[in-house]
Amino acid sequence: MKRRTVLKIALGGAGATALPAGILTPANAADVVGAGDTTITLEFDDGLRSRVALKNTGITRFDAGEALLLRNGAIDTFTYRDHHTRKTRHPRHGAGVHVTIHGDARNGVRKTVELTSFTRLPGMILMKVTYTNRSRAALKVTGWRNGAHELIEKPGGFYTFSGATHEDRRDWVQPMTADFSQENSLGMDASDYGGGTPLATVWRRGAGLSVGHAEPVARILRMPVRKTFNGARIAIEADVTRTLKPGQHLTTDTTFLVAAPGDHFVPLQRYRDYMADISLRAPEAPASAFEPIWCAWGYERDFTVDQVIGTLPKVREVGLHWAVLDDGWQTNEGDWDLNPQKFPQGEADMKAFTAQIREAGLRPRLWWAPLAADPGSNLFTEHPDMLLLDRDGNKQEVTWWDAYTLCPAYQPTVDYFVRQAKKFIGDWGYEGLKIDGQHLNGVTPCYNPAHRHARPEESTEGVARFWKAIYEAAHQTNPNALIELCPCGTAFAFHNLPYVDQYPASDPESSYQVRTKGKTMKALTGPGSSYAGDHVELSDGGNDFASSYGVGAVLSTKFTYPQDAPNDPNALTPEKEALWRKWIALYKKNMLPKGVYRGDLYDIGFDKPEAHVITKDRTLHYAFYAPEWNGPVELRGLGKSRYHLTDPFTGKSLGTADAHHNKVNLTFKNFQLLTATPIP
Repeated sequence: MKRRTVLKIALGGAGATALPAGILTPANAADVVGAGDTTITLEFDDGLRSRVALKNTGITRFDAGEALLLRNGAIDTFTYRDHHTRKTRHPRHGAGVHVTIHGDARNGVRKTVELTSFTRLPGMILMKVTYTNRSRAALKVTGWRNGAHELIEKPGGFYTFSGATHEDRRDWVQPMTADFSQENSLGMDASDYGGGTPLATVWRRGAGLSVGHAEPVARILRMPVRKTFNGARIAIEADVTRTLKPGQHLTTDTTFLVAAPGDHFVPLQRYRDYMADISLRAPEAPASAFEPIWCAWGYERDFTVDQVIGTLPKVREVGLHWAVLDDGWQTNEGDWDLNPQKFPQGEADMKAFTAQIREAGLRPRLWWAPLAADPGSNLFTEHPDMLLLDRDGNKQEVTWWDAYTLCPAYQPTVDYFVRQAKKFIGDWGYEGLKIDGQHLNGVTPCYNPAHRHARPEESTEGVARFWKAIYEAAHQTNPNALIELCPCGTAFAFHNLPYVDQYPASDPESSYQVRTKGKTMKALTGPGSSYAGDHVELSDGGNDFASSYGVGAVLSTKFTYPQDAPNDPNALTPEKEALWRKWIALYKKNMLPKGVYRGDLYDIGFDKPEAHVITKDRTLHYAFYAPEWNGPVELRGLGKSRYHLTDPFTGKSLGTADAHHNKVNLTFKNFQLLTATPIP
């Protein structure tokens, strides 16, 4: 029987208990060598198949983790040749370990695997793989695969998170059924649905595995996840159509593996921290981004100016600070001229309108959907050069508005919408922009010959640069301006986030989506950022402020007033008003969005009831959710103090607790808030 040689590449972060980074020495057996610490460990066998371990415990079997994909199969077995380990120090990422491994396939292809881990990013391994054709024959390459592993089955099943966009607006966090399979493409799921955050996770109780890419621009990759008989598989893949001639090489994008004991929160934090080092980070939100919001969308497109103005006093009375004019003020998507039926005196009427909002003690914000042109617009007729065209010359439809997508990487397109943003804020007097539309998240590669793209993918990469131009134009016009981006149900494209001041729940279809999107965005954007729960009318029962409040989201509503239509679901009845006032007052009192969301303390898949906690000024704010609950809950994250427990919604005392006596019996329906305040 052939003896399996194992190369143990132990990379990772703080808390190391194994060998010093960069030192090679035999470990336990003559055929095993080790290096670094054991936060995350990659073990390679003599076929360069790899196994992942978390805290010295294997969580996968030996898999063909990396492969070169060909038209007639895949090259995924390589004979180990050698490896080199060295300490490294990156000017931004800090100290780490870099390992290079070489192996050769039977057909002459050499694989070079480069692995890097940084002390400040425990559990994360960066990977880049190069395939060199050392044979005499050309290879018809169709793509590559990295991070392909099967997380071993344990009792309890699996959950998965996907940062990719899906047209059906499915949950970002889902339990994995027996036949679960999801491609998780970062390309276009439909003509106007695409892009996303380049990370996917599968996890079971106590162990999870995440993959993604760490490129500075958006890439069109896949992160397929599927349930298997023995566990759950995950990988990151790319399509590359290329003939690899003898002597040529192909290098993959920079991808990563993260192993962590809980859900997707910590892996997203690692990704966020890594990208922040290369200056891709969410901005610190202005103070106005934490003020609660009223939006006129309750009146929909047929609103009248009198309706909106007439509602403003009640908006202020309830305690809201923003007044958003939504879809319907314009003649079309593209020209963005004022609707003469609503603003007969044109810009003079619009300036007077924003002045009235401010006179009511509110901040004006304007809805806008750039990068689209209706077929009847002057922009579409006079500037067809701006259109984004696919390989076959087809236009890309924006389905909601029956419009077409414009190319974000074409400078005349950028200049056109920059001028509009400056006008809305500088001339019309708006203090914020609510930018809306699923087509704004990502776009297909552009083949419009008028644009002279060096590569069609420039359009995909150009979406973030478009938002940078809009963001900078708005803030140059008014340094305190607020940019909100709502990509209509899609998973947020990470590379757009540095140019956004507020991230809404983006048309949630349930309270669960409000909370899971909240946990995700808190991981991606970190303290100082603003996540809004979107209109409370979209939550369960149309009144679930608790889901926004508990995850530290800004409260938002689209109520209408007074109740004109007997069946208007958005009408602010006296009963609703009393509830709205109570939640908004509680929100302002505690201002949880300015606290630190501790998403590492609870697993959103396996911990029951669902739990969230925010720390602020030494006080811990817990929120628990379940249709019904009667039993103990564990208060994680308590410090050395003894704490007084209170229900902040009812004011009821719930006893005391400390880190050694941290369980409390609760009985509730739907939600339970709990505040733990240190006892002096």
